[in-house]
Amino acid sequence: MDTRQLKTLIAISTHGTFARAADIVGLTPSAVSQQVHALEQELNTSLFERSSRPPKLTPNGLQVLEMAKDILRLEDDTKASLKGDRISGTLMLGSVRSSALNLLPQAIVKMRSLFPDLKTNLRVSLSSILIADVAAGRLDAAVVAEHVGFPSALRWSPFLREPLWLIAPKGTEGADPIALLNSRPYVRFRSAVPLANMIDTEISRLGVVPNDVAEIDTVGAIVTCVRQGMGISVVPHVALQEVEDQDLLKLPFGHPQITRQIGIVERTVAPRTEIIAQMHEVLAGFCGEYGVERELTP
Repeated sequence: MDTRQLKTLIAISTHGTFARAADIVGLTPSAVSQQVHALEQELNTSLFERSSRPPKLTPNGLQVLEMAKDILRLEDDTKASLKGDRISGTLMLGSVRSSALNLLPQAIVKMRSLFPDLKTNLRVSLSSILIADVAAGRLDAAVVAEHVGFPSALRWSPFLREPLWLIAPKGTEGADPIALLNSRPYVRFRSAVPLANMIDTEISRLGVVPNDVAEIDTVGAIVTCVRQGMGISVVPHVALQEVEDQDLLKLPFGHPQITRQIGIVERTVAPRTEIIAQMHEVLAGFCGEYGVERELTP
C-alpha cells in the first residue's frame, strides 16, 4: 500500500468513476483499475461493488477511504513539519450547528490571511459526535458548547461567554421579562442541545408557563420569527448581529441574567496546539466584549 494508491482511491470516491479519477491523478483507466486491484489484494478485501454503475464503495471500502484521508493528511503535516513550516497542512475542524457557527467562517478567513499555507476542513455535526472525533484524532478541534463529562484526554477552552436575551418584536411595550413571558405568544427553541435545555430550565425556575405558538430548532429562524411579529423568544447575544435586530426589544433573561459558553475542544497532547491557540484568539476577538482569553496551561 502506498500513497499513490490511496490518492487514487480518494479520487474515485470524489469524482464517481474510474475514468474521471484517471484524469485527476494522471493515469489511464486501466492503471487506475490495476492500483485498486493491487490494494484490494494487499488488504484481502473488496473495496468496490463493481456490479453497480458507477461503482460504489463497500463498507470495508468506506473504512479504507477514511484511513486513506487520515494517512495523506498525516503525510502532508509531517512534510510541513520537517521543512520547518509548522503552520501549514490541513486543520480539521468541527462545529455544532448553532448561532456560534456564524463566527467560524470569519475566523477561517482570518486564519487563511495569517497562514496562507494552512488549509481548513470544516464538518458540522452533533456535539457528542464531534467530541468523539476529536478524541479519536479524526478532528484536530471542534467548537462546542460547555459540556458535561469531557474525557480526560481532551481540553475545552471557552472563547465566548455571552448573555441570553428575551427578545420581542419592534414596538413591544414592557420592561418585565416574566410579564412578557406570561402574556405574549412564545416561540420555543426545541432542540437536543444544552442551550435549549438551559432556557427551558430557567423558564421553569421562574414559574412561567409560556403560550407556545411554535417550536423551532434553529436560533436564526427564531430571530426571524420574532422580527416578523410572530411572538417573543429567548436567544443568545451572538444571534443578534443583523442591523434589523437593533429594533427588537431586548431584555435580560433570567435572574440573575443567564449566560452560556462556547469553546474549542482539543486533545491535551496534539501536534496542532499552536494553531488551535491562534484560532481561539481569533474567535475570541470576533466575540468583542464577550470574548474569553485562553487560559495558559502549565
